[in-house]
Amino acid sequence: MITKENILEIAKKAILSESESIKKLIDFLDQQFVEAVQTIFKSNGRLIVTGIGKSAIIAQKIVATMNSTGTPSLFLHASEAIHGDLGMIQKEDVVICISKSGNSPEIKVLVPFLKNYGQTLIAITGNMTSSLAKSSDLVLNTTIDAESCPNNLAPTNSTTAQLVMGDALAVCLMEMRDFKATDFAKYHPGGALGKKLLLRVKDMLENALKPAVSLDTPIKKVIFEISEKRLGVTAVIENNKVVGIITDGDIRRMLTHRDSLTDVTAQDIMTKNPKMIGSNAMVVDAFNILEDNSITQIVVADDGEYKGILHLHDILKEGIV
Repeated sequence: MITKENILEIAKKAILSESESIKKLIDFLDQQFVEAVQTIFKSNGRLIVTGIGKSAIIAQKIVATMNSTGTPSLFLHASEAIHGDLGMIQKEDVVICISKSGNSPEIKVLVPFLKNYGQTLIAITGNMTSSLAKSSDLVLNTTIDAESCPNNLAPTNSTTAQLVMGDALAVCLMEMRDFKATDFAKYHPGGALGKKLLLRVKDMLENALKPAVSLDTPIKKVIFEISEKRLGVTAVIENNKVVGIITDGDIRRMLTHRDSLTDVTAQDIMTKNPKMIGSNAMVVDAFNILEDNSITQIVVADDGEYKGILHLHDILKEGIV
């Protein structure tokens, strides 16, 4: 009978088995890996990645990683290739073929056609004596001792090794291209990741309220300004320059220490030198300032000139964090 403890032990054994297989890949890295990276980097064409079965799924993931990190890539299904899809391969493309055994019938049929096109063929295989390995220009070894599958049948360790080898290629190519976060952002404009990398403070101020009072504004009008703009804060402005800030917390503290509000003005209770950020800064940087200082609003100003207030809630609504 399988118990809770048995399940956890099986899972730990599978993870340990796969981690050991990945660790052994380090010993397989050689000059052929270096040449593979250099060949892909120098190519004026695309990277074509092909495979069959589970290896095809790994090929799709490698293509996705390459495309998002600056290496134009296409997935070619091995069985579809010989039924017309070979037409996607262009003269200067580099081809990676992934197969654990390297002897799958579809791979054996496909490889000669790939060689006829004259492209550099790179194999990712776990069988260094296979038909694929012998026919390829460069071979990346992903040999494993066994699958973590109890029957040593279901691709587990082998597909993980293929994926990690593909990631190693991608990371090396990123380094060679000096691929930065700004480059990464170009390929990820949508969703939370895109916003985190691209959204600037000024983009969130276009329709934002801009609470402001002067130094001599009576406290009653200060309270009205804070309440009307619903940001829990107002900037104190002199000659359109930020000289202070008043939050609803400042108002509450004032009320506990003063019996009369007569003659109280903004400058009497404002906080000087508030936290500020430029409108061209990244929103994620504004969030980090808010988090580090345990505050919920930050003044946006360029060279002291008031631009508006950025609130934590607005950042959270964008789904950046």
